[in-house]
Amino acid sequence: MLKKILLLSLGGACGTLCRYWLSGVAQRLAGTAFPFGTMAVNMLGCFLFGAVWGFLENRLGFGGDLRILILSGFMGAFTTFSTYMFESANLLKFGQYAQAVLNITGQSLLGLTLVFTGIALGRIL
Repeated sequence: MLKKILLLSLGGACGTLCRYWLSGVAQRLAGTAFPFGTMAVNMLGCFLFGAVWGFLENRLGFGGDLRILILSGFMGAFTTFSTYMFESANLLKFGQYAQAVLNITGQSLLGLTLVFTGIALGRIL
């Protein structure tokens, strides 16, 4: 159990730092009118999760520890779904309905597409 906690902690710390950095860079590049930083992290997270899952799912050499480290630890901390929902709620709260719809549908549809793309790519690697 201690090993799992350490793996989750290590992966989580790395995922958090990567999320913080990428979100900040994307937001600075795109401006503050729309939560592009969170969107960039969520979309990359969807793709990476799918790619890692697709790569690991049928390989016997990759055990549970690696899956815990990467998928639960790193990816769990890297993706920011709760922030996405909070920002969507704020867009609605302040009457920015078109931006809220774009944020919600854009991330959901593109994220789903990228998960499937990542899985397919992971399977051929």
